[in-house]
Amino acid sequence: MRRNLILDPYIHETLLRDLVGHDHKPAAFLVYFWLYAEQQKSGDPVAISYATLAENTGLSRSASQAAISWLMRRKLLSVAKETVTATPVYSVKRPWHRGDLGDADGPPRKAGS
Repeated sequence: MRRNLILDPYIHETLLRDLVGHDHKPAAFLVYFWLYAEQQKSGDPVAISYATLAENTGLSRSASQAAISWLMRRKLLSVAKETVTATPVYSVKRPWHRGDLGDADGPPRKAGS
């Protein structure tokens, strides 16, 4: 069964212009959007290699890698790896929600909860 994607209005009203227009990083927006959707579908952070991410977004491997790096620098993604060579696990962040430093699949959390 398919779940509908619930898109946070901030993503298309502000983040799109910020990443594409101001930062000149359209690939970063595309990667963020794809990871956001995947994390919402599964309810869990996304484990994916650069090559598979590139294939799923239509970007090159190097563009995917650069986008991930930019999103981490902007604190829009966090990454966890069990070992240096393990597949990275990405968690989409929504820092515009007060106290929400994590899950893109749930409602905003109140500070202190």
